[in-house]
Amino acid sequence: MIPSNRPRIGITMRIELETDRFYLSRFYSEAVEAAGGLPVHISLIPHREYIEALMDGFDGILLPGSDSDVDPGRYGREPHPMLGSVHPLKDETDMLVLEEIERRRTPLLAICFGMQAWNVSRGGALIQDIRSELPEAIKHQQGAPRDWRSHRVRLLEGSVLAELAKGDAAMVNSHHHQAVDTVGKDLVATAWTTDGLVEGLEDPRGDRFALAGQWHPELGWSDDEFSRSLFSRFVREATDYAAAKSTAHRREANV
Repeated sequence: MIPSNRPRIGITMRIELETDRFYLSRFYSEAVEAAGGLPVHISLIPHREYIEALMDGFDGILLPGSDSDVDPGRYGREPHPMLGSVHPLKDETDMLVLEEIERRRTPLLAICFGMQAWNVSRGGALIQDIRSELPEAIKHQQGAPRDWRSHRVRLLEGSVLAELAKGDAAMVNSHHHQAVDTVGKDLVATAWTTDGLVEGLEDPRGDRFALAGQWHPELGWSDDEFSRSLFSRFVREATDYAAAKSTAHRREANV
């Protein structure tokens, strides 16, 4: 039997335009469940009332990767020739979720596209295509095998990522053609590749837990200590958030 006190982790889905199906890779949910959370999929329905009602029941949010790109109009730029497909339902739903996260201080783990969307929601901008805009950059789309840790990231001393990695560097996989250009408000870059691209973001404000990685810790998490530590810390923060929320509700009921 699954313990009733597991924190509920909302995960936004993707949309397959050819078939109009919502879908999501299994590995996000499996990593959350293995860390002690209850993964719950969020359909891409960009209605504020729907998102607000869902968020009432969540203790943490995982913003996953996507096979789409954030609409560059959201950060004031024209589409680059190498821009990938843009999925408005994905952008609009994720942005509404991010608004609620900011308002409620819900624990957040953002991965790849999720990190880029988070940065844009805070007023940051993106590099729309690494290969054409930064030809000197290392290879950031490694292909198969997808769980191979293909390059190193340098980690900011004192950051949550450095704490979880137990050092100032880590090996990660790489599956992205876009990257953070300018960092958004109340965010700090905490990981970089050797070419200088930002690979990690954290919100340094002490009243919340929110961090992001450009790589995919859900791939190969079962045999990678850094990835397991990342999910374990996220679920632990969500557990603490749920406990604090429950205490607040009890106090309100006794007033």
